[in-house]
Amino acid sequence: MRSLIVGAALLVAGLLAVVTGLYPAAAAAALAERVWPVLLFVLAITVVAELAAEAGLFDVVARWATGVARGSAWLLWLLIVAVASVSTIFLSLDTTAVLLTPIVVHMARHVKLNPLPFALTTVMLANTASLLLPVSNLTNLLAEQSIGGSGAFVALSWAPAIVAVLVPVAAIAVIGRRTLSARYSVPEAVAPEDRGLVIIAGVIVLALLPALVSGLPVWMPAAVAAVALVIVFAVRRPRVLRATLVPWPTLVFAAGLFLAMGALGALGSGAVAAAVAGTGTSPVALLRVAFSGLLGANAVNNLPAYLALEPAAGHPLRLMALLVGVNAGPLITPWASLATLLWHSRLERLGVHVPWGRYVLIGVVVAPVTVAVATLVLAVRH
Repeated sequence: MRSLIVGAALLVAGLLAVVTGLYPAAAAAALAERVWPVLLFVLAITVVAELAAEAGLFDVVARWATGVARGSAWLLWLLIVAVASVSTIFLSLDTTAVLLTPIVVHMARHVKLNPLPFALTTVMLANTASLLLPVSNLTNLLAEQSIGGSGAFVALSWAPAIVAVLVPVAAIAVIGRRTLSARYSVPEAVAPEDRGLVIIAGVIVLALLPALVSGLPVWMPAAVAAVALVIVFAVRRPRVLRATLVPWPTLVFAAGLFLAMGALGALGSGAVAAAVAGTGTSPVALLRVAFSGLLGANAVNNLPAYLALEPAAGHPLRLMALLVGVNAGPLITPWASLATLLWHSRLERLGVHVPWGRYVLIGVVVAPVTVAVATLVLAVRH
């Protein structure tokens, strides 16, 4: 509810800026053109996740994972690390936040383990593992052509991308060592309530995953999958279909944030961003632009922060340093990335409470270290 109120206030402020002429209507329309596919993807993929969970698909996947790990919490967690990394790299950070979070929560509950280390793994890697490919993050897609295409992008990104995965994984291994050192009994398999519905949901989700990396705009296959699941549930379990399937607070907050930040940019925040980010490609200069991205992402959100700092970056090496900051840095505040908001929304719906105070304390340590080491690796490599 709080994010809905804040988002509505930001939306009203942005609209007032457009109406009064402080934010030119043409600029607002250009921003909307860049942002609406993101919001539509978030809506569609959230509906897919909700209905897949209702079908029992995540319970089935969770039981499979606990069986593969054979009673070792460490092996179970390492499996989640691998899946979260691959999911983020190839399917985008938002997909990981929405689809993987309920799986790991169901999995941990299934074997009576504390879900917190597993949930932290999904949110941290949803952000930090999103450096390698252009499709991993919308910020990457925005930067790809300026860097020189996908080949040049990967040539710059692969080394810092590895670091951006390893540092948070090491941190979670330390934070969750008590839970992860436990063993659990593999429970007996339980037949799902509606096996046919699980199979249909599984087929739709499996068809969706390669479609998300097919080159189509990601909102298209996500929307098709959402509509397909809605039709299936309308026939087999109509009581599940309700307005709360749509993540209204997250959508309103994101729309309001983008519009308000666009208005601030029109009022001259770009000049401030340029002064903060500095110039040059020395290690110190790259650290400066990366930490500008980290601070901007945690102050407002990673996408507006990238858009504000992009003109000040310019050089491909500086753009990659900026991506390190806005992709691997949004681990401190709840609104730092849309993936974090989606992750928290999924946890709330699953009845898992993560104290924001503890989350912030962990992020204050992990985010700067991850960004600093990844940026220095980038500087050394180039």
